Amino acid sequence: MLWFLLKRLANGFLVLLGVVSLVFLLFNVLPGDAAQMTLGQRSDIRSLEAVRADLGLDKPLHIQYALYLNDLSPISWHEASIANQEKYSYLVWSKLNGGVMVLKAPFLRNSYQSRQTVNQLLIQALPGTAILALSAMAFATFFGLLLGGIAATFAYSWIDRLAVSVSIVGISAPSYFASILIAYLFGYLWHDYTGLSMTGSLYAYDPFVGKQLQLNNLILPAFTLGIRPLAIIVQLSRNTMLEVLSQDYVRTARAKGLSEWQVMRKHVLRNSLGPVITAISGWFASLLAGAVFVEYIFGWQGLGKVTVEALMKFDLPVVMGAVLFVALAFVVINILVDFIYAWLDPRIRLQ
Repeated sequence: MLWFLLKRLANGFLVLLGVVSLVFLLFNVLPGDAAQMTLGQRSDIRSLEAVRADLGLDKPLHIQYALYLNDLSPISWHEASIANQEKYSYLVWSKLNGGVMVLKAPFLRNSYQSRQTVNQLLIQALPGTAILALSAMAFATFFGLLLGGIAATFAYSWIDRLAVSVSIVGISAPSYFASILIAYLFGYLWHDYTGLSMTGSLYAYDPFVGKQLQLNNLILPAFTLGIRPLAIIVQLSRNTMLEVLSQDYVRTARAKGLSEWQVMRKHVLRNSLGPVITAISGWFASLLAGAVFVEYIFGWQGLGKVTVEALMKFDLPVVMGAVLFVALAFVVINILVDFIYAWLDPRIRLQ
């Protein structure tokens, strides 16, 4: 068990390192000037040079990359100074070559635009994205298993064909297209009937009342974000349940006099959850990344909206922080899924 966990953590570390390297390289080969975006179009050369020096953009690319990895690493080397102590909030491990080897939380630097720490920006945006992704996944999982079970129970009937056809349409709809279409239809064209708005976040701020919870704004983006995983879960659960229904132990359970509901609940559902859990885990992490388009179109305050705005402003630290968080979510969720597999199916061993 411990060896398995260490191997997965090592693989996860390599994935995160690859993500950091790729995004860092892309941002430095794409046209754009972070200093120019920070100061505006009417800035003078001296001001631009001062901002580049402040942001560390005047150094060679390999040094910028090494310094960024040093900031990310929980064990890093820094010059011993009060400014660095306040900046990184580190614990000194040992003194080395005029500096200090320290233990600290990963430092994602400051936004080029707001000068606020990326850690704070992500913490502020994360709850909105997490609520949206969890709502979308709960919607997709519940109705996906329900429709998949119904389709498997009435296999090859018109109900089964209808469920499969609807799921194919759901898979074929890209998030950005579905977002625009659903926002227009339900938030604008049919607003008088649905009572839903095209844009809005989880909280609304009233100057007289203050912060107000707006759960109705969650309906359209969660529905839009959940369409594709719903379609996948319907087809996957249907096919898996059909395979399980053909097993000998299911026929034995029916021969013992168990009702169809008991057979589905006790024997079919649990034994067909393995592939579905894989899909759910992968899609949940994907929803954190796929929420970028949905959040931006629906005006939902979350990680996706922050990332799009940072991309428009060439704000590298914010984009890097957001991408790293999504990659970390993939790694953690995949490790957890392996343990869930072992719990659901005792034949699986983490070795």
